[in-house]
Amino acid sequence: MSEKIYVGLDLGGTAIKVGLCNEQGHLLQSYEGPTGTGSGTPAIIDNIVKYIRELVDQSPYSWDQVEGIGAGMAGFIDIENGIVLLAPNVDFRDVPIRDILVERLGKPVKINNDANVAALGEAWSGAGKGVGNCVCYTLGTGVGGGIIINGKIYEGFSGLAGELGHIAVVPDLEAIQCGCGKMGCLETVSSATGIIRMAKDAVSRGDRTSLSLLDSITAKDVFDAAKAGDEAAERIVSRAAYYLGKSMAAVTTILNPERYIIGGGVSKAGDFLFDQIREVFRELTPETLQKGVEIVPATLGNDAGMIGAAGLFIRS
Repeated sequence: MSEKIYVGLDLGGTAIKVGLCNEQGHLLQSYEGPTGTGSGTPAIIDNIVKYIRELVDQSPYSWDQVEGIGAGMAGFIDIENGIVLLAPNVDFRDVPIRDILVERLGKPVKINNDANVAALGEAWSGAGKGVGNCVCYTLGTGVGGGIIINGKIYEGFSGLAGELGHIAVVPDLEAIQCGCGKMGCLETVSSATGIIRMAKDAVSRGDRTSLSLLDSITAKDVFDAAKAGDEAAERIVSRAAYYLGKSMAAVTTILNPERYIIGGGVSKAGDFLFDQIREVFRELTPETLQKGVEIVPATLGNDAGMIGAAGLFIRS
C-alpha cells in the first residue's frame, strides 16, 4: 500500500507555507510563496490552490496519496463549519474556506486557529512529542496559545479556548488596556510589543539605560541590554517573565499539564528568560501541582504551523 500523506497549510499575511507530512508527523517537503494580500480573497485562494498543487507535483508523491489538507490561520474561525469569520491579516471575512478548498482540490479539508495548529505540531513531533497534556505559548507581536489535552487540541465550546495572551494577570494599578479592549492582559507585558512599550516608557521617564541611545528599540535590544547588566532592561525582562510564570501557575491549577512549550521570537532569549519564568512558576504554584512540570522552548520553529495543520487529520 502506498504511503499516506497530509498537506499542512500555514496562511500568513505575508507568506503562504505548505508542507507534506507523513503519519508520524515528519515534514517531508515544503513550499512557500507570497500570500498576495491586497489582491482580494479570490486571488489569495488561487495562490493557496496553486502552491498546494505545486508542492505535490514537485514531490515524489502522487495526488492520490494525499489523504487530507489541514489549514491554520490567524483570526476568528468557525471551526465546525469551516468558515473564516474574520482574518484581518489576509482581509478574509465570512469566507467558507473549507468548502471552497474541497471543491477546488477534491480532498477533505480541516481548518483551525494558527496558534492551535502550532501547538498541535509541537505536541505531535516537536517539544511535546510523547506528552499527552501540554500548553503552548507563542510570544511574538502578541501572545498566542494552544492547549493539548490527551494528544488533541482543546477548542472550547466556541473554538476560542487557549487565548492565553488575554489572561488578566496584571494588577489594576499597573494595568493598561490591551488590544482586546480589556485591562491587564498578559499580552500587554510579555509580548514583543509589550516589552518594547515598557522600554519606551523607561526611556521617556528618563531612566538610566543604554536603550535611550537607540533610534528604534526591538525586543531583542531589550534582552541584549538586560544580559549586559542594564538595570532598566533587567526590570522589563523580569516583569515579562513574572507574568508569564504567574499565568502558568494559574493554568496549572486548572489543567495540570505536564509541559509548557514556549515559542515565537521572544522565546529566542533562551535560558535568560526561561530560568526566570521557571523560578516564578515554582514560587506561585502549589508544590504538588508543580511536581514534574517542565517549561521548555519550542523546537519546530516556523514549521510548527504546517506540521500541526497536517496533523488535524490524525491528532484531532
